[in-house]
Amino acid sequence: MAGRRRGRGSNQQQQQAASQSQKRVSRRALREPADFAKTTGYESDIPHEKLTIAQARRGTPAHRPVRVYADGIFDLFHSGHARALMQAKNVFPNTHLIVGVCSDELTHKFKGYTVMTEDERYDALRHCRYVDEVVRDAPWTLTTEFLQKHKIDFVAHDDIPYTSAGSEDVYKHIKEAGMFVATQRTEGISTSDLITRIVRDYDIYVRRNLQRGYTARELNVGFINEKKYRLQNQVDKMKETVRTVEEKSKHFVYRVEEKSQDLIHKWEEKSREFISNFLELFGPEGAWARLLLLSSIKVFCSVFILF
Repeated sequence: MAGRRRGRGSNQQQQQAASQSQKRVSRRALREPADFAKTTGYESDIPHEKLTIAQARRGTPAHRPVRVYADGIFDLFHSGHARALMQAKNVFPNTHLIVGVCSDELTHKFKGYTVMTEDERYDALRHCRYVDEVVRDAPWTLTTEFLQKHKIDFVAHDDIPYTSAGSEDVYKHIKEAGMFVATQRTEGISTSDLITRIVRDYDIYVRRNLQRGYTARELNVGFINEKKYRLQNQVDKMKETVRTVEEKSKHFVYRVEEKSQDLIHKWEEKSREFISNFLELFGPEGAWARLLLLSSIKVFCSVFILF
């Protein structure tokens, strides 16, 4: 009985220690970049037993987080990448997300040339808020040795079969082992889409960067094309100047018309006021007519009295 009590107390202490450690990691996560995985793999005194997806979703084991692995190239890191990692981070109640990033050598061999270097891609992942750990030079195909080395419980990726390196689906063996958790792709955004936009509007971006001070040599632009782009920029500036002058001219004409209308309106008001005052003074019933009538009456009365 005493032995059982000691065992139960020991488990509670492990759980409390793990909980405190997790809180320290979460507080640190938004202040510092994620750690790089050790080349020797993950080492811990806490037992690492195999889990089922059902167990992980129930929040067990309580004494350690579920270690989820997601891998990729992550070139031109964008919101689609971040959303996939957000899903992987939140697939279980308590998740430690490990992200593997393939090197330039592997990527150029199996997929194609990248825009960003491997070091730039590693650093981009380290500064994603959902990532706890980054594995540099990640393998193209996951082996049992790699999974055991990093104590990986589950692998997260979208469910579309990934054909590469002579395999119809590089995650097939992971799915068969019950270690695969699916994430959803974000439609409308991908590295290929971004590169397509740049290639499609190549001239616009070359001209933009020439304006910003980049040299033709830095942009890998020949002498003739450089002169063409600079001439186009000058033409655009002239068009913008003409457009600005036109807008100012329109505004000036509008203001003149507005002032003219205002003057005409005021003149009409003053004219009506003048005519009204004239009629009041000199009209048939106006003050001047009444004054003449009174004067005539006075004269008539004076003559009548004399006679």
